[in-house]
Amino acid sequence: MIEDIETIDEFLAHHTSDVEEAIRQAAAAEIMPRFRQLTADEIDEKSGPHDLVTDADRKAEEYLTEALAKLLPGSVVVGEEAVHANPATYQAIQGQAPVWIVDPVDGTRQFVHGDTGFCTLVALAVGGVVQASWTYAPARDQLAVAVRGRGARLDGELLRPGAPTPGRDLEIATSHPDYTTDEQKRALLGLRTEGVRPRPCGSAGLEYLAVARGELDATAFSWEAAWDHAAGLLLVEEAGGVHLTLTGEPFRITGGNTLPFTAARDETTARRVRGLLTAGL
Repeated sequence: MIEDIETIDEFLAHHTSDVEEAIRQAAAAEIMPRFRQLTADEIDEKSGPHDLVTDADRKAEEYLTEALAKLLPGSVVVGEEAVHANPATYQAIQGQAPVWIVDPVDGTRQFVHGDTGFCTLVALAVGGVVQASWTYAPARDQLAVAVRGRGARLDGELLRPGAPTPGRDLEIATSHPDYTTDEQKRALLGLRTEGVRPRPCGSAGLEYLAVARGELDATAFSWEAAWDHAAGLLLVEEAGGVHLTLTGEPFRITGGNTLPFTAARDETTARRVRGLLTAGL
């Protein structure tokens, strides 16, 4: 347990590596031993066939919940699986206590199918503002860390996505149709135009990492679950990217956003994608 922490900045200045270690240990203990080893009784559906949960999700979240709460006394943990069991726990994001926002296996469908495109997402927020985030892809041994005001790094290397190459089609990862309303579908149809190549998204966390690396131009997502977005949005922001909702405001993890929203590698691209989304309505 870490004691006598006066501010979140002080905590992050001294203990970011402790958070990294907790995430790595959770993956080593609960996720990777089950990768490509799952049996049918270790996999369940939640809202439908594309919304899966496994023993790896549950056990890794339990591990992180205990470890992260110990690291920062007075903090609370909002994990995807805990919220599924008790939706009221999500309200902690609105409070003033430090909140760990956890997605133990982002990209569970890929994990179940034996694909390496999954990751563990952890974000630390205070008063609805994300202060730090960790994106760990254990099957690829990649760890991206962002701290507000201190930049974003992948395996220690500073991330700077830059602007898209002029004249090249924009590649945009978009929400799966199962998770969109009719109005959101119309907005996303605005991306089906010359000069744009939309494609279905995989793990949201890894799509955000791709934007922060300059490998993907933008995302266009239509759901608000903070565990999917908090870590990646700070990663993109600290790398120099921009995120906007349809109203032109940044995405808020506390909710109430006008959807779909975009996260892009630069402001010009973000505004272009937002314009295409609004044109579809």
